[in-house]
Amino acid sequence: MSSLKECSIQALPSLDEKTKTEEDLSVPWKVIVLNDPVNLMSYVVMVFRKVFGYNENKATKHMMEVHQLGKSVLWTGQREEAECYAYQLQRWRLQTILEKDD
Repeated sequence: MSSLKECSIQALPSLDEKTKTEEDLSVPWKVIVLNDPVNLMSYVVMVFRKVFGYNENKATKHMMEVHQLGKSVLWTGQREEAECYAYQLQRWRLQTILEKDD
């Protein structure tokens, strides 16, 4: 006698595939840097200038927001570009997150 059991074929679940519309994909994203106790203020200013091309005043303003408020929104735009900026900031060892813009 065979030890194989007879398998019943069950109906496969139906897939409800939905494609995101162009509107959904173009929702703006925010690049946010969080405060950390490790990096020097001058280092953070230097990183903002290198990554975003900010002048000294704008970079210092964002650094002070991070220092005093715990975070600063550095850039808002399409997700792919936001991910690129977040990656660059993380490579410089800055704590960075992305959030959908309201």
